[in-house]
Amino acid sequence: MIAKETIINKFKSLYPGDPIVVSSPGRINIIGEHTDYNDGFVLPAAIDKAIYVAVSKRADDNIVLYAEDYQESHEVSLADIAISEKHWPNYILGVVDQFQKRGSTLGGFNLYIDGDVPLGAGLSSSAAVECAVTLALSELFGLHVAQIDIPQIAQKAEHTYAGVMCGIMDQFASAFGKEKNVIKLDCRSLGFEYVPLELKGYEVVLLNSNVKHSLASTAYNTRRQQCEQASEWVRAKYPDVKNLRDVTIKMLDELVKDKDEDIYAKASFVVRENERVENSCAALRSGDMVQLGQYIFQSHEGLSKVYEVSCPELDYLVDYVRQFPEVIGARMMGGGFGGCTINIVQEGVLPALLPALEKEYQHKFGKELSVIPVKIANGTQVL
Repeated sequence: MIAKETIINKFKSLYPGDPIVVSSPGRINIIGEHTDYNDGFVLPAAIDKAIYVAVSKRADDNIVLYAEDYQESHEVSLADIAISEKHWPNYILGVVDQFQKRGSTLGGFNLYIDGDVPLGAGLSSSAAVECAVTLALSELFGLHVAQIDIPQIAQKAEHTYAGVMCGIMDQFASAFGKEKNVIKLDCRSLGFEYVPLELKGYEVVLLNSNVKHSLASTAYNTRRQQCEQASEWVRAKYPDVKNLRDVTIKMLDELVKDKDEDIYAKASFVVRENERVENSCAALRSGDMVQLGQYIFQSHEGLSKVYEVSCPELDYLVDYVRQFPEVIGARMMGGGFGGCTINIVQEGVLPALLPALEKEYQHKFGKELSVIPVKIANGTQVL
């Protein structure tokens, strides 16, 4: 957590006036990976690591941004906003662009951004930025944006300015997070329910592989195309099928398997992962953490061997902790090819397990392992 006063003091060292300060959390996803862009189900939660945005109005029509992480500023007039080669301003300017497209009236503003969401760890710092900026500008200019609109504006900003065709999950979890609960989200209707996460002697710990992944990479977009192709083949016979959310393994066996084995494999992972989300909610409601852990392990197996979005470092981390009965579930989390594993671990046992793992990991991959304990937190809010 970064104190509100720290953000305000830094803002005032750069700009005149008192700012509005908004925080928006990063997220974890318990289970339901690569289902979101297939209109499926996911089970994310907001965490106690956040992005902080401070904003105030200007007398002119300029937008002046400063990013603490990059120690860098960016300035552009409202009339001239465009995708920046610096990359980081795009998550902010994309939101401004969305407001303009909605016909909202904005003026010039000063903005300072900082955060403690580890970058590149797959905790959706980009979604947190977009949601924080959306709420901050809504408050600053009296736009009265509804909570349900925050993730949708943020997602479109990412599509158009960051160039990543992400699903809605990250932004939704950031905007709608609730302490001690996970969100079972229907990515098609945006209907959702909170499912209590009673950890009962367990804790959630992320192990950051420190392998940086670029989500705009070809593999992510290739997976999307493969899923769309499978749906298209099934739709030819079953016209009600919009995408993999509506598809069963039986349909894939009938209409996809013989056409393309790789597309069949990728689509079958998504169908089974949707089932695991449903089953995981049932396990949570009955308080069966061990069963939840089994579904989490199964998810990793599918992500690694079938959907093929893991990497040697992530596989190693999951395989290593699997030998300890105190770790009841582990998998890679996020888009893949790097970032973190999520682990459900008995409280207090980690200090005993970590020294050997950190040493082995360093020796094998020449990288440091970062340990990130997380607590479940509330979503985007004005501080």
